[in-house]
Amino acid sequence: MNLKNAQIGQEYIVKTIMTDDEERDAFLGCYAGQPITVIAQRRGGCTVSIKDGRYNIDNALAEAIIV
Repeated sequence: MNLKNAQIGQEYIVKTIMTDDEERDAFLGCYAGQPITVIAQRRGGCTVSIKDGRYNIDNALAEAIIV
């Protein structure tokens, strides 16, 4: 399942990130094995909590993060 289909408020563990953009991966600081929580879903993307930060990500990245 990817983050676009994840339930709001539930913590998930990142299994993999299916993207070829290493800069995008490094920017989020999100790697396989880390916990991630979807805070809100929006039409253009979602807000997630990773470690102590909150990030707005677009639908393309939300679909690339497999939990």
